[in-house]
Parts: sequence; structure tokens; C-alpha cells
Amino acid sequence: MSQPSLFIIEDDATIVSLLKKALSERYTVTTVKNYRDILREVVEAQPDLILMDITLPYFNGFYWTTEIRQQMTTPIIFISSSDDEMNMVMALDMGADDYIAKPFNLAVLEAKISAFLRRSQQFNQAKRFLYQDYELTRDGLVRKADGQEVALSPTESKIFQLLIENQGQVVTKEDLLNRLWESENFIDHNTLSVNMTRLRKKLSSIGCVAIHTIRGVGYSLI
Repeated sequence: MSQPSLFIIEDDATIVSLLKKALSERYTVTTVKNYRDILREVVEAQPDLILMDITLPYFNGFYWTTEIRQQMTTPIIFISSSDDEMNMVMALDMGADDYIAKPFNLAVLEAKISAFLRRSQQFNQAKRFLYQDYELTRDGLVRKADGQEVALSPTESKIFQLLIENQGQVVTKEDLLNRLWESENFIDHNTLSVNMTRLRKKLSSIGCVAIHTIRGVGYSLI
């Protein structure tokens, strides 16, 4: 059985070396060769997960995340020296699934990677997810019966899947955190809120406005 593959988009040679040393035993690790041609390299590599820095030569990580999201739903974790909340919100809004500020704990990073990869595998093996006139596909598309569709990131897809599986019931924030990242300790509640806001915006673009906030508790698909 082949190892899961990671693509590291980072221009700090010290950090790249650290990550490769820590992750190469469990994963096939690819790094950038040409910072002007990152999209082509990522598409050719078809990695299972991407680690992305913000500050890069020529174009920043926000730009490349937007470009990648137009072609792939691969999970993207930002690793950045900036712990500014606006950068985190922008990264998630551009299509990232998570954000870790440097200096980071390698054990936490590895736990996040492992959780994302397990989640992606489970989603790919799952049945169809249906809600009223909408279908959530394995490749992260939400299709409406009239042909409209919108693409979701892996995290948005998982949130919508969990809400569909529990439609009519309240899914608590704690349940979402545990199911999405397998531990509340690995994720900021604000990351969940940003992903939920982005999911609602995408769903509303095709007429689905059914996610309700139960203040202080969680969310419900009604």
C-alpha cells in the first residue's frame, strides 16, 4: 500500500528540511521546484494534502490557494509565521481547511495531517448524501436538482455531510470539532465559525439557506 502524499509549499529551506525529516517516514513528501509554476506542479503531483505558507516568491499563498481550489479539493493547511487573525480568516476564506502559526508543534501538525487524511478517505468511501433537492457528491460538489452546483472545500463538505446525517437535530460545536479534527484541542473555535460562514455563503448561492444557528449550542439543518 502506497504512502499518502504531501506537497509542501514553503520557501524557507530550514522549515522545509524540518518538515521533510519529520514527515518522510510516514508520507511521500514533494516540495516546490519553480515558485512561478506552483499550480502545475501541484496538479501533476496530485497530493493527498498540501502544506502552504503565506509569504512566497512572486505570488503569495492566498493566490495559490485560490488557483488550486479552482481545480482540486485537496485539503490545504496553512503554516505561517503570522498569527494575525485576519490572515487566518483570509486563508480560510480563500479555501484553506486549517491554519497553524509558526513556531508550530510538530506533534500537533502531524495529528492534524493524520486527521484530515482519515477524514478524506472516509468521505471518499461514503454513500451519497441527500438533502431535499440537493446532493453532496464525493468530489465536494453540491448539486441542485435544477442543475446548479457549487464546489466545497474538504472541511465544508464534511460539515455539510454531518449536518445532512443529522438533519432536523442540533449538532453541537463540540461534536463538529471532534468529528472534523478528532479533538477540540487541535482547532480554534473561530476556524469552525469561518468555515461555517463560508459554507453558508456557498450554499445560499444555489438557494440552500437551511443551516440554522442554535445560539450557544451549535447548528441544525432544517
